[in-house]
Amino acid sequence: MENQVSSKSIILNYGLYYGVAGVIINLVFYALGMHLDPGVAGMALGLVVMLAAIILASKKFKFDNGGFMSWGQGVKIGIGVVLIGIIINIIYQQIFQNFIEPDFMDQVMAVTEQKMVDMGLSQEQIDAQMEMSKNFQGPLMQSAFTLLGGLFFGFVISAITSAVMKKSEEETY
Repeated sequence: MENQVSSKSIILNYGLYYGVAGVIINLVFYALGMHLDPGVAGMALGLVVMLAAIILASKKFKFDNGGFMSWGQGVKIGIGVVLIGIIINIIYQQIFQNFIEPDFMDQVMAVTEQKMVDMGLSQEQIDAQMEMSKNFQGPLMQSAFTLLGGLFFGFVISAITSAVMKKSEEETY
């Protein structure tokens, strides 16, 4: 393994692809009026795009590295791709919430409150949950949760795909 390729350009390229894909998905949901409550479909689509970016980046690294990739290299590539993509999406979200749709969080809170009413919660329960939700609305808290949640799922997906795709020189003998 003396002639290992650098993973930096692969991480950067596929991280950019992942980030741009995430922004496009958000724009499509906005255009369709689904941006306030993307639901399970939005989360599933995001995870599928994340999975595709990690797999494609890992395959590219493995191909460039003569068909070899360790588990650690695969996890590093996956986490790197996800980190860059998430940073791009956090930047987009901040631009969206501050310039494109400044009352976005108020709209989300209204949709959330209506869901709680539809579930039959009492007004006291709704008020308590809405008050608690306001504590997590700031841009720093949203960015932190987006980053931590994305990295968690990115690590899990990277670990699984790396375990499946790994191949070391020792295994060939």
